[in-house]
Amino acid sequence: MENPVKENVPSRTDLPPATQKRFNNVKLFLAALSCLYFAKALSGSYMKSAITQIERRFDIPSSLIGVVDGSFEIGNLFVIVFVSYFGAKFHRPRIIAAGSVVMAIGTILIASPHFFMGRYNYETALTFSNNLTTSTSQCSNMSNSVLTPEPGKTSSDKSPSGCEKVAGSSTWIYIFLGNILRGIGETPTGPLGISYLDDYAREENTSFYIGILYTVALIGPLFGYLLGSFCAKIFVDIGFVDLERVTITSKDARWVGAWWLGFLIAGAFSLLFSIPFWFFPKSLTKETRKKEIGKTSEKTEFIKLDQSELIKNNPKPKTATQLAKGFFSSLKVLFANNIYVLYLVSMVIQMNSLIGMLTFKPKFIEQQYGQSASRSNFIIGLINIPAVCIGFFLGGFVMKKFKLSIVQAAKLAIGCSTLGWLLSLSYFGMGCENSRVAGLTISYEGTSQVSYEGSALYHNCNAGCFCPGTKWEPVCAGTGVTYVSPCLAGCKTSTGTGKNTVFHNCSCISAFTAGNSSALLGQCPRTGDCGNVFIYFMAVTVFASFSYCFGAVPGFMILLRCNEPELKSLAIGIHTLLGRTLAGIPAPIYFGALIDTTCLKWGTNRCGGRGACRIYNSDTFR
Repeated sequence: MENPVKENVPSRTDLPPATQKRFNNVKLFLAALSCLYFAKALSGSYMKSAITQIERRFDIPSSLIGVVDGSFEIGNLFVIVFVSYFGAKFHRPRIIAAGSVVMAIGTILIASPHFFMGRYNYETALTFSNNLTTSTSQCSNMSNSVLTPEPGKTSSDKSPSGCEKVAGSSTWIYIFLGNILRGIGETPTGPLGISYLDDYAREENTSFYIGILYTVALIGPLFGYLLGSFCAKIFVDIGFVDLERVTITSKDARWVGAWWLGFLIAGAFSLLFSIPFWFFPKSLTKETRKKEIGKTSEKTEFIKLDQSELIKNNPKPKTATQLAKGFFSSLKVLFANNIYVLYLVSMVIQMNSLIGMLTFKPKFIEQQYGQSASRSNFIIGLINIPAVCIGFFLGGFVMKKFKLSIVQAAKLAIGCSTLGWLLSLSYFGMGCENSRVAGLTISYEGTSQVSYEGSALYHNCNAGCFCPGTKWEPVCAGTGVTYVSPCLAGCKTSTGTGKNTVFHNCSCISAFTAGNSSALLGQCPRTGDCGNVFIYFMAVTVFASFSYCFGAVPGFMILLRCNEPELKSLAIGIHTLLGRTLAGIPAPIYFGALIDTTCLKWGTNRCGGRGACRIYNSDTFR
């Protein structure tokens, strides 16, 4: 005897009837879900914007920062499949609410190391004495056994005697763990939120709602990068140090902004936007359905036919054993769908390039075009993100307006991805020349060369100065050439204080240049057409971002419409799982490892070990 199943009847809850009625609304759920997408996108994009700051603060290489960034995806992997499959059988809005609270806790945990790891002591050759700035590494005729390197080598890699473990040297573990929690908490939002929305919205409205969802959600990265820009301008220990004694600027490779501040703000948003989901019912009253006409419905039914035959005889599981068997049966059905498998393969390939580029894009702009971290984040947020928002919105609008069939949606998605890829290829031709740094990218005589590990930092002009090769305290000569330190420039004296320090009688400058032999504290700005090239680069990235995102919603509709309704949550979960496993985790790691191979000069931590990179080879970085 068949048991009739009542559909679209809200389940009973312990909430007052007035509250149940008020929250029994698809559009209200769309608004709440959009806010939550905003919160998770805000924290995710802020994490990307703070990558350079975290790398410098904790003195870790790009490969390790890639692991830290990828820990978000690791958190997703812990629970994504179980949440996607089993979560759909329980109270989805409340699972989303609980996940949002976990996400808030993880985001705040990321900021916690700042409050117990001590003040930031950046690598410097300058000290203060009686309110004056003096250089401990200026050229001196007196040999110093600690500072004197062997010819052709940098200073000793050994830790100074009595050096204790640097406070906070391993506290990046807290960021790693917090990012894992953030990934765990974010997991229910996508598969459960979208499937819940799709279940109770009219079919012709789903693509439009998803377009609205991603458009509103992408305001999160806009604010995330702008917040990252604001925080990067503020010195990391603001309020606890005398800024007059800070000798570096925001363009310096040692500068660290207030990276922790943005995570506290993002965590507060996640906690706030979790509140409405506690009040939504387990199921909603479905929107009034209009008569489905046109190619879209016909094509949808055609694609679903094979899956219907495979699962029609599978009863809904009741016990844990039946749930497990149903889970593996559902997996078998999904991977028997050739359209779904092909979509997954193309998604993984595309995500590898996009995630790797997105993770290190601020660093790329800093190193390739000489922009500060603050300006890099500001430009990405103000120029790139709006193009992404418009792309998502128009993609959903076109799907609804023209009622594209699945085949038409696939053609649109493939065409947009191909155009975006072709535009991305032009990046290779839009780089700037290396900064002119004596002993690294040019010789002391001024000829172009590339030297790794400081092998060419020493010259006859600084032979008697007994300089440490590990110090990074760049000074700029009037010729536009940067020297790694005042000592390596052969400077004898200095005047001024703080950022306004000027070094005089520099033998390496006077030996090859007639006239002024002085140098200013700080690295020389880039010259030539680099500024114009940067404008072209940003213009191309805007068009490429728009193209990728315009085809994203039609592509996502393929995933939804090529699977049976019962499998939608699991299909989205598997899509997310493979994206995390094969792209989200490995891409930042191997991109970071490749970036590390282009480093020309590594910094040193307080115990003499290798710190963060100070300058890269621009030719091999792009």
